[in-house]
Amino acid sequence: MRRRLTLALALTAAATVALSGCTSTASDGYTIKQGQLTTCADVPYPPFEDFDSSTESGFTGFDVEIVGAIAERLNLELVVRDVDFDALQSGIVLAAGECDMGSSAITITEARQANLDFADPYYDSLQSLLVPKASGITGLADLENGVIGVQAGTTGRNYAFEHAPKSAQLKEFPSDGELWPALQAGQIDAILQDLPVNNFHLQADSSYVIVEQYNTDEQYGFAFAKGERTKLIADINAQLAAIRADGTYQRIYDKWFTTGGNS
Repeated sequence: MRRRLTLALALTAAATVALSGCTSTASDGYTIKQGQLTTCADVPYPPFEDFDSSTESGFTGFDVEIVGAIAERLNLELVVRDVDFDALQSGIVLAAGECDMGSSAITITEARQANLDFADPYYDSLQSLLVPKASGITGLADLENGVIGVQAGTTGRNYAFEHAPKSAQLKEFPSDGELWPALQAGQIDAILQDLPVNNFHLQADSSYVIVEQYNTDEQYGFAFAKGERTKLIADINAQLAAIRADGTYQRIYDKWFTTGGNS
């Protein structure tokens, strides 16, 4: 119910922008506000994005630092907005002009490319199954009558629907901020989602274990409104290559990924 309400509110916001005839796009069509790079993300989703009042933007994480490094090289101030992931990956908030780009561990898929443009891939990921150590669960096959938690709108959700036992119950949550506490409270038996995020939870609580990993050949990309940010995408691709070449990318990667994950 909460996911539907959040998505409905996002749709209403998008419709309001369209009906008012008002667009926040700057006159040069480069960013929605000159001098700023505004990125939308579904927070929290550590280690990619999380809240942090000690930082200038109010956010932290791998995605935030990568986009921050790119913004600095483009002489733009980074602004981060917290949005619903389903509305972000569908292209709603980007088409509405709420942000210049989306940076929220968004897997590049053919379906999403119908509504979004993507910059070059910046991260390779796996899916994984996280369970309590004491549960005795060794994989999806052991969840025939169990409850598997997934995040709405994600590729992890899609993988679970395709591969989980038919008798298993799949319970969708709007974000990891609700998904992880649900597992801790015993409301679900497992979480199926991106490996780096499940690894992050293991570091916080060693009473959980990842029992399976799934190679889904996923790559994350920064997302943009379809056909609207051609020059910005080109500049971001150029700076992404630059931070890989000078070691900045690797330094940020090493900070956030101490176990598991791919790059």
